[in-house]
Amino acid sequence: HNELSPIPSQEVSAFGEDGEGDYLDDWTVVCSGTYWARDSEVRFKHASTDVFLSVTGEQYGRPIHGQKEVHGMASASHNNYWRGMGGLF
Repeated sequence: HNELSPIPSQEVSAFGEDGEGDYLDDWTVVCSGTYWARDSEVRFKHASTDVFLSVTGEQYGRPIHGQKEVHGMASASHNNYWRGMGGLF
């Protein structure tokens, strides 16, 4: 959402309750083919701002142990590939 971020990129947050959010919660899946194939990497591109959902390994403030900072980056890079994982967590 339109909040100041401590990092030089777009702040990413979840908004709303019970499935109700706003247009700033809309992301598009970008994959190499027509469909998102199992075990393939995809990117998530914000529908309004065109930033890519990214993880660089940086941590700010006091994050939950083992958690990474997720933010929006203006350009595609190796930091914004995502892959579906199976399992129980």
